[in-house]
Amino acid sequence: MIIGIDGNEANIVNRVGIGEYAFELLFNFEKISSICKLNQRQVKFYIYLKDSPLSHMPKERNGWSYRVIGPKKLWTQIALPIDLYLHRLVDVFFTPTHYSPRFSPIPTAVSIMDISYIMYPNLFKKKDLYQLINWTKYSIKNAKKIFTISNASKNDIINHYKLIAEKVVVTYPGIKKFMINEKKSINEQKKDYILFVGTLQPRKNIARLIEAFSYVIEKNKNLNLVIVGKKGWQYEEILTSPIKWGIEDNVIFKDFVTDLELESLYSNATCMVLPSLYEGFGLPVLEAMKHNCPVIVSNVSSLPEVGGDAVLYINPEDPYDIAEKINKIISNGTLRNSLIAKGKKQFKKFSWEKAARETLNVLEEMNK
Repeated sequence: MIIGIDGNEANIVNRVGIGEYAFELLFNFEKISSICKLNQRQVKFYIYLKDSPLSHMPKERNGWSYRVIGPKKLWTQIALPIDLYLHRLVDVFFTPTHYSPRFSPIPTAVSIMDISYIMYPNLFKKKDLYQLINWTKYSIKNAKKIFTISNASKNDIINHYKLIAEKVVVTYPGIKKFMINEKKSINEQKKDYILFVGTLQPRKNIARLIEAFSYVIEKNKNLNLVIVGKKGWQYEEILTSPIKWGIEDNVIFKDFVTDLELESLYSNATCMVLPSLYEGFGLPVLEAMKHNCPVIVSNVSSLPEVGGDAVLYINPEDPYDIAEKINKIISNGTLRNSLIAKGKKQFKKFSWEKAARETLNVLEEMNK
């Protein structure tokens, strides 16, 4: 069996979200296929790219090949489907994004992380919203299988697009392997800080977190809020919120950080807060748990699936509730230690290798 994969989201340096999802699946596909056979059949891969593979991508070998094609403009709409049609090198094609090749002659599977663009359209740029709505609709209509990352997302997809349940498959993500497992200090800040990790965009509810934090530091003057994440869209209100609440000296914005820096930030934080209005999964929850960091998350969408009983839940639309839960973590050492212990068990339930194996099983079924 030969599987074709759109590897472009994995073939970038600073990967977040869907880029990390794509890379981890590719990495584990290569690992699995190099040491075993799937159901007694040899699996081979063609990874389709716009640009040459970067150094972090798995190395080419027999059974693992890169196919760089162009033109780059409208690649999914023109270059990819033409190549698939003319050469017919693969049995099935998988794209770990919302955008499948147009008019693909090959049975295709796509991944849909979530449908936040449907649930909260006002939180997206018009151009991005148009593309997400229309391209995703086309991909879902023409895909043989759809992968998603939580049961909450699966239910949303089924209900909105009127699909049969069997067409949508849940494969839970894992967490990336960090470089170290030791606590390290962060020079530019004190150890007393609350952490947020995620793209700066309205859906992440960061402005309301900043408001909540302004209530917390009324009694904790030396506490900081560290916000880690690249700028997404409509981030202006987020950047100005500390000024609005008069706490600009206590809020630290850090753009993309290395794995080493991120591990240190998790390990030394008082707690990590993810107050999102909607999440397809929420990988920072598991990353924080791995590094003995207590977690506070919203009680919405997929987050209860990820957090289980190992987190504190908040109403994401109530800044006073967010502030109250942060204060609980600060003041109650027994609660903090309990959440850390439960988190150590919870994050181990999720594995990228397991996600890759489950994905490969479905792709093989598509070829029967």
